[in-house]
Amino acid sequence: MTSSDPAPAGPHAGALGQRDRCVILLALIAVTTLAWLYLLAVRRDMPDSPMDMADMAMPMMAAGTPAAFALTLAMWWVMMIGMMTPSAAPMILTFATLNRGKRARGQGVVPTSVFLLGYLAAWGAFSVVATMAQWALDSGALLSPALAATSPLLGGTLVIAAGLYQFTPLKQACLRNCRSPFAFVLNHWREGWTGALRMGVEHGAFCLGCCWMLMTLLFVAGVMNLLWVAGIAVFVFAEKLLPGGLGMGRVAGVLMLGLGVLLLIRG
Repeated sequence: MTSSDPAPAGPHAGALGQRDRCVILLALIAVTTLAWLYLLAVRRDMPDSPMDMADMAMPMMAAGTPAAFALTLAMWWVMMIGMMTPSAAPMILTFATLNRGKRARGQGVVPTSVFLLGYLAAWGAFSVVATMAQWALDSGALLSPALAATSPLLGGTLVIAAGLYQFTPLKQACLRNCRSPFAFVLNHWREGWTGALRMGVEHGAFCLGCCWMLMTLLFVAGVMNLLWVAGIAVFVFAEKLLPGGLGMGRVAGVLMLGLGVLLLIRG
C-alpha cells in the first residue's frame, strides 16, 4: 500500500456502523426502486396494439430530434441504474467503511454518494452508446416497435457474441475486479472528492467490461421486455456476488452459444 492508501486504525475504527449500513442500503434500495417504477410507468404507457406502437415509435425514433434522443437516453440510463445498482452495493459499502475509518482518524472524508455518482456516470456513457445503437438499428428497420431484433441473423449473432465474450480474458479480468471490492479499493484508492468520483468511474468501467455484452441481449427479446430486463439483472447480480458466480458465468456462456446457434438455424 502507498501512503495515500487507507489503512485501518484499530480493531473497530474502520467498521461501518449498523445505522450507516442501513442508511446506505436503504438509499440504494430507494434508487433502484425509483428506477424500476419509472420503467414500469414507461412500459405501462406503451400501447398494446402493434399498429399503435408503430405510430408511437416512428415519430420518436425517426424524427431524430434532441428531445427524442434525450428521452431515449433517459430510458436507457434509468434502466442501467435499476439493473446495476444492486450488484454495486458491496463496493459502495466497502468505500463507506474505509471512509468511516478515515473519519475515525480525523482525516477528511468524502460522501459515499460521490463514488456512486461516478459509478452511474460510467453507465450513463454506456447509455449514450446504447441509444445511438438503438437509433441505428431502428433506422435500418432491424427493430420491431417493441425494440426487439426483427432479424434472426442479428438476434442469433448477438447471443453468440455474448456467449463467446463470457470466456474472454477481458471479461474475466473485469469480473474479478467486480467480485473483489476491497482489493479494488486498495489498488485504486484516491483522495478527495475528485478522487472518489474517479474511483466510481473506474469501478463502473470494470462493470462495463464485465456486463456490456449482456446488455446487448436487450435487443434480442425487446428493450422494454421488463421480464427479460429483470432476468439479466438477476444474472449480473449472481455472477458478480454469489460464490459460484464464475462457474455460473461459464455455464451461461455455453447456453448462450447454443441458443444463438438455434436462432440462426431456425431463422
